Amino acid sequence: MSKIRFMSLWLAVTGLSLAVQAAQAQVYMHGQGLPLALASQAAMTALNQCAAKGFPVSVAVLDPSGEMRVFLKADQATVHTKDSSFRKAYTIVTLGPIFHSDHSSEVAKKLQSNPYGSAFTEIPNILLLPGGAAVRVKGEIVAGIGVSGSPNGTDDEACAQAGIDAIQAKL
Repeated sequence: MSKIRFMSLWLAVTGLSLAVQAAQAQVYMHGQGLPLALASQAAMTALNQCAAKGFPVSVAVLDPSGEMRVFLKADQATVHTKDSSFRKAYTIVTLGPIFHSDHSSEVAKKLQSNPYGSAFTEIPNILLLPGGAAVRVKGEIVAGIGVSGSPNGTDDEACAQAGIDAIQAKL
């Protein structure tokens, strides 16, 4: 292997390694995560809260990197609620830290007054509707809960927040 090819390969591997470390540092600054048991409890509480109001919903809980941790779909929830609950949770875990927001409705409101706000709708999986709520530990977003299926996003967001409230003391 030539010296130039070896150096190019070494630089590429080193650069990739640094990029991965930087991405991890952005996602988990304090090494916190939401344990599966708490993610499941929050999702079930959110689902039951909406069910008590007569809303069959879907609930998605994502980690800060946008990976699904828990997904629940009520028996009568419609098919579109799967994707929209995921996208609401994704919106809050990815844009919440940027816009210093804990709810997807806050992010949507902030982007309405931003002259470039409509460009965010072109980013895959972003959904600028109420229904996403951030789970924080020591000020850091460690998960996002997305709820979809009520007649309006305000009820979705209230159910997501109820899920967070149910586990807050254990965080």
